[in-house]
Amino acid sequence: MTAETQLPQATGSCCSPSGSCHDSAGAAQGGVTTVYQVTGMTCGHCEGAVSEEISGIEGVTSVKAVASTGQVTVVSQASLDEEAVRAAVDEAGYELVGLAA
Repeated sequence: MTAETQLPQATGSCCSPSGSCHDSAGAAQGGVTTVYQVTGMTCGHCEGAVSEEISGIEGVTSVKAVASTGQVTVVSQASLDEEAVRAAVDEAGYELVGLAA
């Protein structure tokens, strides 16, 4: 099971106007999408904790963490400093391995 955290900047529900729960708002805004590999996530609570911490980084517009793969997809207004992402993941209690392969 995966959890998607919607940030306060998002409008409406997690579902798009078409009724799909896969929101492409980040791509429509022309943001930078980066996929990170994180270890230690095992459940939806873990996904939420990581998403919440990363969403606090300035310029982040959306975060989707998937515990089963360890991947965290971040859409931001500009490229993020990896050390800022590492610090946020660490604050949540997990480890940033680096960029996902």
